[in-house]
Amino acid sequence: MESRLNTWVLGLLPLCVIAMALVGFAVLDGPGLTARNGPPAEELVVERTVLGAGSIELVVRNAGPDPVTLAQVAVNDAFADFRMSEPEIGRLGSANVRITYPWVDGEAYEVALLTSTGGIVAHEIPVAVLTPDPSGFIGLMALLGTYVGVIPVAIGMLWLPWLRRVPPGWIRALMALTIGLLAWLAIDAALEGMEVANAGAGALGGAGLVGIGAIAAYLVLSGVQNWMSARPGQTGGYRLSLLVSVGIGLHNLGEGLAIGSAYAVGALALGATLVAGFAIHNTTEGLAIVAPVSEERTSPFRLIFLGLVAGGPAILGAWLGAATTQPALAALLLGLGVGAIAQVILQLTPSVRDGGGRLLHPASITGILTGMLLMYATGLLT
Repeated sequence: MESRLNTWVLGLLPLCVIAMALVGFAVLDGPGLTARNGPPAEELVVERTVLGAGSIELVVRNAGPDPVTLAQVAVNDAFADFRMSEPEIGRLGSANVRITYPWVDGEAYEVALLTSTGGIVAHEIPVAVLTPDPSGFIGLMALLGTYVGVIPVAIGMLWLPWLRRVPPGWIRALMALTIGLLAWLAIDAALEGMEVANAGAGALGGAGLVGIGAIAAYLVLSGVQNWMSARPGQTGGYRLSLLVSVGIGLHNLGEGLAIGSAYAVGALALGATLVAGFAIHNTTEGLAIVAPVSEERTSPFRLIFLGLVAGGPAILGAWLGAATTQPALAALLLGLGVGAIAQVILQLTPSVRDGGGRLLHPASITGILTGMLLMYATGLLT
């Protein structure tokens, strides 16, 4: 017991020294570092714009090392009255800036935030549209998520009877097609995540959040796959289909978040063309889900469950996006989709090997490229 106690003491000793040094550094107010040459480093990021009757409200975050205080606000080069929720914005802190301004629907505006040190942060509103109240369209977001997530996936799963009647060689090609579909979803989610990170989540390390989400999803899904492998009754085909559904579901969660956010700020035209484009694009996801179970019997309840796992998160994402626009959350969710899909692709890879054990044979190469081109082509409709 004494030997074990001594081991813990030796292990905790460096941590205690570090903690004492940090406390002393904080008490002394960072000797030698409090004063520096040059003006303060100020960097504000506008995360959300809310347009109300006669007002413009901005949610801003301080991405710089120094606190920021706003002195004046100008809209289209004219000074305007404003109020702030916080008198000073500390590092990584956020505040609401409410500007009194009689904006006109459909017009473009440029808002300039002038700091107390003379710095200027410009924010553009390309088209001014009244921001809807998110509490008033919970049902609409659920319906939209059903249109673009649940229904298209269910339609795509109707290919299962056809898959069960094609030759075995076709199944390998269709599994390669599934890998191509998922690969494009991963690429699309990664690009969108980086775009969100650069646009508004940089203050909280948006690009890093995409990476953290991807790694976390990959590791968690690997653990789930190993746990499912040890459970009796979990056949290989159904296990792969479930993993595919989870990966697609995480992607649709990020997609729904983007749709809800765009609608909340009035930037989404909910026309029939847009809904049809999403439906066609996501129908191919249903094919990816049922391909692994094409050679085994699967109960209707399991198929319904797979469809809900893949398409249902689009509804949740639409709700979250409509209720709050948080670029950091969007970047994290898109990263989760990337990691989950990468892990699913790894699990599907052995199923495309031919009789000679080759992975990249003509049928698999054709299937992968066809899947990616199909997702690219249908994505143009959205």
